[in-house]
Amino acid sequence: MFTLGLLTGGVLTAGVLWLLSGLFTPLPAGVRQGLVVAAAVLAALRDAGRLRLRLPQNARQIPQDVLRRHLARGALQFGFELGTGVRTYVSASAPYAIAVAVLLSGGSAAPALAAGAGFGAGRALTPALRRLSGDGEHWDDRLARRLTGMTVLSSALIATAAFAVLG
Repeated sequence: MFTLGLLTGGVLTAGVLWLLSGLFTPLPAGVRQGLVVAAAVLAALRDAGRLRLRLPQNARQIPQDVLRRHLARGALQFGFELGTGVRTYVSASAPYAIAVAVLLSGGSAAPALAAGAGFGAGRALTPALRRLSGDGEHWDDRLARRLTGMTVLSSALIATAAFAVLG
């Protein structure tokens, strides 16, 4: 139920961003592409520690009573709220760069919805891999050592993809 909530929240958010993208279609494609690249570069610079930039987010935890009321429904709601990316803390900048790309793309809905599903699946992957590791605390330690590099790499890949859009 948690994973279903994550996927549903991610897809819904991406769908809303895609619907709003119609408002930006009067801008020339080159301007929209330039803004996408700029957002991706800013994300990469922020994650590399070269730029201090506050992200628009709700930096707080989802209340635990969500899970206490009804476990299955609570897991679905908890996942949905995490999947939207607007109810809790998002540490990496890459999802914001992708959100800007969806918002400014003006393209078909399929890539936008795929991006939302990817966000939800990415959030589902962390607890699944932790559980599969067999030793959650050891897994947490390894993740903590690698998290900065993984964050910078994801933003750099998105920036590279954005540059490819201009090419």
